[in-house]
This record gives sequence, C-alpha cells and structure tokens, in this order.
Amino acid sequence: MNTRLTRAALALGAAGLLGLTAVPATSAGAAQNTAQNNATVTVFHGIPEANVDVYANGKKLLSDFTPGSLSSPLSLPADSYDIKIFKAGASYSATPVVQQTVEVSSGTNASLTANLNTNGQPALNAFLNDTSKVPEGKSRLIVRHVAAAPAVDVRADGTPVFKNVKNPQQKQADVPAGSVNADVVLAGTTTVAIGPAKLDLDPGGITVVYAWGSADAKNLALTVQKLSASG
Repeated sequence: MNTRLTRAALALGAAGLLGLTAVPATSAGAAQNTAQNNATVTVFHGIPEANVDVYANGKKLLSDFTPGSLSSPLSLPADSYDIKIFKAGASYSATPVVQQTVEVSSGTNASLTANLNTNGQPALNAFLNDTSKVPEGKSRLIVRHVAAAPAVDVRADGTPVFKNVKNPQQKQADVPAGSVNADVVLAGTTTVAIGPAKLDLDPGGITVVYAWGSADAKNLALTVQKLSASG
C-alpha cells in the first residue's frame, strides 16, 4: 500500500521514520528555500513490549526505539519512502513487524505512528498536525486513539471533551488554556480505561495525546506530544 501525506488531507494507514538526508544546496538562499519546502515529521512508537529498529529506504534510522517514545522533529525532503520496522537487533532480511510505503509532500507537518490496530496487530498510521494559529487564551488539544481498545470518550476534569473516538481516529478542539485532569473512559460509560493524568494546556500551544497499548494486555497508556503553532 502507498500513502501520501499532503497539506489538504489526513492520511491514515502509514507511519514510520523517514529519511534524514538533507537535500544539497549551493547557497544560503537555496538552503533556506529547501528547509521551507521540507516536511516536518515526528515518529511515535506505540507497539507495547517491543523495542524496534526503524529503516527507511534500506537505511537504519532508529535503533532500539522503545515503546512510548517520540522522535525529535525531522526536516525531510518530499519523497517516497519504503518504511520497514523490525524487532530490535533483527537482520534486515528478517520479516518486518510492519512495513509501508509513504509519500511525503513538501510543507507538511505530520506525526507518524507504529501502533496496534483494534485487533491487536501492528499497524502504521499517519496524522497531519494542525499547527495554525491558536485563538488568544486557548490551547489546541488533539487526541489520537492508536490502542488495541474499543471506542472511548476523553474527559477533562470529569467532563467529556471528545466522544466515541475509535482507532485510528483523531479529534481536536481549541479549549481554554490551563491545567486539567484528563482520563479516558469506555465510550458512553464512566469506566476509566486510562488515567487520570495531569495535562498542562499552554496558552497558544498545541498538546497531542496518544492513547496506546492493549486493553487485553492491560498496558494502556498515554503519551503527550507538544507542538508549536505558527503565526
């Protein structure tokens, strides 16, 4: 399968770490233009109990990447990447845990995840990040369901903010800035699946929360990613 990341659409079904090689430039102006046209990509590893090595186009880019980890933001040239994720230490000739071809367009800001699908199988997903300006006094909250778990509601201080979120969906809203106690409950119930956890929602900032892990294995968890808004 081939997945394309563009400015206009959210592409679900592909993730992994992409190439780190910079595009050559012959002048400072050319280098600046290249940087502006690159995509910004962050990788999230949400497959429990499995350290992994990540390859792009045959090159190892991450070694012994641990569950729940986020990579640093990567500035990547627009291109097509063959992503393969292996158990840590495995040979490149081994069967990958999961693999996908990802086409990345210039100027996009994306988070790519290796996680479990609803049935508990390894999956790759990609999410475009909305980094547009946040209204004054507000903070952007984005929730991504990448766990082997049923639909959930996400609450802040006991009040549902997002309802019936399913794997691999995301939902977002600009909410009042401040600190909240967040938890994840089974959709339509008060049965807590994850949390509570304190979230600091920075004024003008963006907070991304990943719900990941496996309900059957009882290792559901939250990981928080912070992004900066443009403008």
